[in-house]
Amino acid sequence: MEFNLKNIFSVTLILFSVIDIIGALPVVIDLRRKKGEIYPGKATIYSGLIMFAFLFVGSNILKLFGVDVLSFSAAGALIMFFLGLEMVLGIEIFKAHPDEAEINTPFVPLVFPLLAGAGVMTTLISLRAEYGKWDIGFGIVINLIIIYGVLKLSGVIQKFLGNSGASVLRKLFGIILLAIAIKLFKKSFGLV
Repeated sequence: MEFNLKNIFSVTLILFSVIDIIGALPVVIDLRRKKGEIYPGKATIYSGLIMFAFLFVGSNILKLFGVDVLSFSAAGALIMFFLGLEMVLGIEIFKAHPDEAEINTPFVPLVFPLLAGAGVMTTLISLRAEYGKWDIGFGIVINLIIIYGVLKLSGVIQKFLGNSGASVLRKLFGIILLAIAIKLFKKSFGLV
């Protein structure tokens, strides 16, 4: 077990910027408003499971299905695009299936693509080329702690912002999310 604090710090910052939990806060607040409780522990655990699974076997899973990383990234970009449209236009695209009525925490879009989406997965594959598994693993754990904290405090933040503040923030970050989705999509097709 060999790890490097500088590498852990670098990986943590890279993942933090890709996960963008602060930028995702308006989506989290919106989900809390629509669905009630979001269960921060479950969302964090599911996100962590996806990240660690993709760290160790992600590229092999994509190869198994004959999907390249760029196509996977484009699919994630489309989901993010529709999520951004929901936020800006005030419409509901991601509707729970009737069989999922008892599930209060939507796996889509909270865990995937928001917390552990295509951007995070492709980043993990890229990080494997430059950093050791232990360094990346510690970076994931640090980010999961941050994710849990933000999700746990999202109700307090929502109360602080109020309805109008949350609405403005939701629309603003919806536009930003649309822009990120378009950027990811363009990158997937080599248009950047």
